[in-house]
Amino acid sequence: MYDGGTFGGYTRWAVVFLIIFVLFFLLVPVYKTVCNTVPVY
Repeated sequence: MYDGGTFGGYTRWAVVFLIIFVLFFLLVPVYKTVCNTVPVY
């Protein structure tokens, strides 16, 4: 498993944070669109 370099641990957390960040911004518009099209009572 690659954990080399001075920023090995930091890079891993940065990648995880980046994936969550991208997924969040991809899912928020979909969530708003579903809520707008499908009435939630």
